[in-house]
Amino acid sequence: MNAPKILGSTPRSLILYFDEPGADLFTQEYEILVNGQPALTTEKTVVTLRGLLPDTEYRLGFRRGGESSSETSARTLYEFVTLNVRDFGAKGDGASDDTAFIQAAILTCPKDGRVLVPKGVYKITNLFLKSDMTLELSKGAVLSAIPDKTRLPLIPGRTESFDETSEYISASDEGSPLDCYASVITAVGAENIRICGEGIIDGCADFDNWWDPEYRGTVGRPRMLFLNRCKGVYVSGITLRNSPSWNVHPYFSEDLGFYGMKIESPANSHNTDGINPESCTGVEIAGVHFSVGDDCIAIKSGKMYMGRTYKTPSSGIYVHNCIMENGHGGVTVGSEAAAGADGITVKNCRFVGTDRGLRIKTRRGRGKDSYIRGISFEGVKMVGVKAPFVINAFYYCGPDGKSEYVASKDKLPSDERTPRVGSISVKNVSCTDCHYAGVYFYGLPESPIERVDMENVLISFAEDAKAGRAAMMSGCEPTAKLGIFIRNAEKVSLKNVKICGALTEEDILGVDVFERM
Repeated sequence: MNAPKILGSTPRSLILYFDEPGADLFTQEYEILVNGQPALTTEKTVVTLRGLLPDTEYRLGFRRGGESSSETSARTLYEFVTLNVRDFGAKGDGASDDTAFIQAAILTCPKDGRVLVPKGVYKITNLFLKSDMTLELSKGAVLSAIPDKTRLPLIPGRTESFDETSEYISASDEGSPLDCYASVITAVGAENIRICGEGIIDGCADFDNWWDPEYRGTVGRPRMLFLNRCKGVYVSGITLRNSPSWNVHPYFSEDLGFYGMKIESPANSHNTDGINPESCTGVEIAGVHFSVGDDCIAIKSGKMYMGRTYKTPSSGIYVHNCIMENGHGGVTVGSEAAAGADGITVKNCRFVGTDRGLRIKTRRGRGKDSYIRGISFEGVKMVGVKAPFVINAFYYCGPDGKSEYVASKDKLPSDERTPRVGSISVKNVSCTDCHYAGVYFYGLPESPIERVDMENVLISFAEDAKAGRAAMMSGCEPTAKLGIFIRNAEKVSLKNVKICGALTEEDILGVDVFERM
């Protein structure tokens, strides 16, 4: 048994990761020793050791099935002081509005300080974090959002500078700089933040408020956590539930980590994506359990204005050892990816009951900077996923999504509006109890998918597979047990790809090179 890697740390916890084949769980429990003493027994591959002391070195050992690893060592972070929100007047009684008291603790917190939220239910509208602090939610602590839009600040999307030569973007909605209600927790231009603990942040959204189109109106809904131009933010252990819209929205940010979290919303909730990095670099998502009403992870880089103006792709994103349940997609790239995406790795995850597994969505109009490439998908297990692999260059959601320009399957001129889909690698993946289609790739005839390599992939269909549309595009008819469907690609290589139980195993047109090995 190999010693784990240290994913991250806080002043009072260490986040560990075992880099071994498998998804989110080992098949056998193992024991963690701290300074030679048993501390925790678990099956998880990403685990948090809590109850430690700040700025302290610990020796860590591991035992499984009589086998012990060599010891490793790790040090917790320095902590200057702890500020308890109760000392600032927060009641935590589930009825009083505690926003001002908790915000006062945050604003008072010195560099390297910790704001502690002890057990209790704290009603809040929204909170704003600052640099160099830890926000810790104790076990039994709930930050419970007040879903009353009349009490929330309105954050302007775009403000011109004094000399009118530049602008300030402070809010975003669906890839555009539009006004939004303040999120439950927001950080703007901040660095070195840790949000941790065993507590819960509850957005308290339901179909009587934020999920009702009439209630929410035309202003962008709050996120649970919005990070605008932040650096060095790490979130671990906490549970997010019942978000008004996207749960976690990092925006033009870098060096981010999301570890050992739970993100939960009902399967029929509206647009409750899990984690949506937009124009971000250096993001790690590990050991997170998603069960949401939209895409579990959606990687974006803005619609047309933001992509063309700032040309900031999402890159260097590593997703591993996670569970994705329900939702429209396990890991999605697009469709608001006008600045492109590059260097996306998904490894050792488990997808259960999502509509799609790996999902790439784009369309005409996203622009020539919208180049989606460098996607690696390895060691993933899918169960009950309706369509495991989908590339859709005709994604039809949005005001212009069903226009003739977007929907036409004819070869149109390639110009500055034309997006591209580049290299995609899929390796060592099993997909069982599938329904609509195993592989559904539909590229643009004027900009074909450049290259797809699939190796050691098993796709088997449920005996009672239900019919449905594999891709959200005009002209996509319902199918069931469709093995491989490909349109418009330069090169597709399938090595040891097995299709079991398909009614139609292959339907391939417009592919320059198709290799079946």
